[in-house]
Amino acid sequence: MRIAIRLDDITPGMNWENFLRFKEILDKHGVKPLIGVVPDVRDKKLQIDDDRPDFWNYVKELRQQGWIVAMHGFCHVYTTSSPGLFPIGGKSEFAGVSYKRQEEMIKEGKRILEEHGIETDLFMAPSHSFDMNTLKVLKENGFYGLTDGFGTGPFRSHGLVFYPISVSRAASLKSKKDGIVTFVYHTNTMKEADFEDFEKLFDRAEVVSFSEYKRLDVEDRTLLGEVSRYCVARAKYLAVQARKLIKK
Repeated sequence: MRIAIRLDDITPGMNWENFLRFKEILDKHGVKPLIGVVPDVRDKKLQIDDDRPDFWNYVKELRQQGWIVAMHGFCHVYTTSSPGLFPIGGKSEFAGVSYKRQEEMIKEGKRILEEHGIETDLFMAPSHSFDMNTLKVLKENGFYGLTDGFGTGPFRSHGLVFYPISVSRAASLKSKKDGIVTFVYHTNTMKEADFEDFEKLFDRAEVVSFSEYKRLDVEDRTLLGEVSRYCVARAKYLAVQARKLIKK
């Protein structure tokens, strides 16, 4: 199983020391990841450092180097507790929100990115949470894909292409299947042990640029596959909640 890398929460005021350290490791191995840029960040938890004044130009430079950019929500502010169609979380910026409001957010988010010279047709939902309204609005506004779902390769569902994330990193590393899956990282909160684990990943697996993922053939996802995806996501969420209760 090949591994692609996804970085969430890319903002002007993110933890730049951590991000640049992570980037240095990627650069050493020649790997170009997918990054989720928040168009109009209002989530105070994402304000770690002072805003980088050349942020938007820097993102454009990363694109020129081969990094792939996705629109990571709109403001990254959670307003509902709906798990949505991919229930691995219990909060959402989009799921459970009216079609009209979602249309406003996605249109404005795309406008902000384009105003800064960044065009993308990939979407990354905060907390992996979206609903049918989200998918409909995305299609109507020129998006063709999302970085979410479970699987070993891109699949088509509801008229959009999904690029799956890993159900379990340990299982993905042991898998002998031919395919690609995404490992998700949040550099804002990474500790020393996390960086050490990331360094070791390149010895344990074939880590590839996200652009390779986009070149794979896309399979159509059946109704049974949709039901299976939902059940696995919900089971993962419940398992995480159970571990939190045990730790308490």
